[in-house]
Amino acid sequence: MAGIWSFSGRYRILHLTWLAFFLTFVVWFNFAPFAPTVKAELGLSEAQLRTIALCNVALTVPARIIVGMILDRFGPRITYSCLLIYAAIPCLACAFAQNFSQLVYSRLALSIVGCGFVVGIRMVAEWFPPKEIGLAEGIYGGWGNFGSAGAAFTLPSIAAATAFLAAGQINWRLAIALTGIIAATYGILYFFNVQDTPPGKVYERPASSAGMEVTTKKDFWFLLLMNVPLVGILGVLAWRLNQVKFFNATTMYVIWFLLLCLYLFQSYNIWQANKQLMQGEKRYPPEDRYQFSQVASLELAYVACFGSELAVVSMLPTFFQRGFGLNATIAGAVAGIYAFMNLFARPGGGLISDKVNSRKWTLVVTLAGMGIGYLIFSSLGGNIPLPVVAIMTALASFFVMAAEGATYAIVPLIKRRVTGQIAGNVGAYGNVGAVAFLTIYSLLPNDPTGDRVFFQMLGVVGLIVTSLCAFCLKEPTGSHSTEDVPEAIATKVSITK
Repeated sequence: MAGIWSFSGRYRILHLTWLAFFLTFVVWFNFAPFAPTVKAELGLSEAQLRTIALCNVALTVPARIIVGMILDRFGPRITYSCLLIYAAIPCLACAFAQNFSQLVYSRLALSIVGCGFVVGIRMVAEWFPPKEIGLAEGIYGGWGNFGSAGAAFTLPSIAAATAFLAAGQINWRLAIALTGIIAATYGILYFFNVQDTPPGKVYERPASSAGMEVTTKKDFWFLLLMNVPLVGILGVLAWRLNQVKFFNATTMYVIWFLLLCLYLFQSYNIWQANKQLMQGEKRYPPEDRYQFSQVASLELAYVACFGSELAVVSMLPTFFQRGFGLNATIAGAVAGIYAFMNLFARPGGGLISDKVNSRKWTLVVTLAGMGIGYLIFSSLGGNIPLPVVAIMTALASFFVMAAEGATYAIVPLIKRRVTGQIAGNVGAYGNVGAVAFLTIYSLLPNDPTGDRVFFQMLGVVGLIVTSLCAFCLKEPTGSHSTEDVPEAIATKVSITK
């Protein structure tokens, strides 16, 4: 990776792609810097504001799965370009929102943009060999994730600078609309400046993109089981919207029924994708199989690391204000350290995974560090000096984001032709974690004690997942190969009738 700072060949694709992801994160988090302003202007309650935070990550769960399927079918170039152009629509809707209901609808629509991460995972995997995949994916994820901090640092300034267009008030509407317009413009530029694969390389597609392909009958049932939380968490969101009186109980029950239908439809598509396998008409040779337990382990790892990151980013400034008596400016600056670590912690996790002899144990160690870091964080009180608080914030966030980098250093190595769907499912579980953690947080006491309990919960979850990965996750075959060897082609799959 000596040429990482160059803008040619595969490094050019990497830089263009992480910038695309950066913009999706700016769009995804363009509301957070203006939450207090919008709350005051539209007369929102604290419960309504927390519900909007849940809506902001809700539809990313199914979107990551659906986009993963589209990605494997049509390729990352078209998929990413269309997603970036789409981003302008919910951004403009949010900018023109006049009440709580309109904000909910616009943020639900905008949460779809959060699935952009999945697209770049496949793009980068196509251009880099296994030996370098950890650092490459870490740079893509870490520098792209910094978009949340980019939104926090730049959008308030833009809103303040354009206040003269809003009768002297903070112009949050223009700032949010501008993020969507910039994303859409870049989507057009991206389409004309990237290719799905290097010259001479064939883009591998699964036989069916409707449902994920598995290679054993046992894994078919395992996949159906692991899809339950992906739909169930949307039921939790519907319950939460009912609690804040966004709709009545009858509507909630209708949504639950529709979610059950969605799960059955997903299960049918998975059956269609694996029908020959389940009916005994197809048998995969050992070299063409993969274990779905690998995917499940990575899904749980992402619940713990990325799920907690999304949850913590939304509450950390408040935690510092309530727990340490800091004013809003200083609390925001200290909380910014958490997101800032994305610049090098996530690439660092990927780089360590590349350099040491085991990608599995890199992930296990970083997850353990994350769990311990959260537990230590939960014990900090207002009597702790500010520099110590800042250092602990940096240490805790380093392990969180290094674990994310270590997770996606493994994802592209599980099964190439279904990388989009695997990346989509793993990424979706990150959002499952975020919705679950934020829902629990909304039920805790609105004081420093509730905040500390929240971090204790994140720490315990982290250590439980660490143990599961230590016992269940296996080192991917050829995970440090210097050559990008294509998978077995279709003729290697034996079919018996």
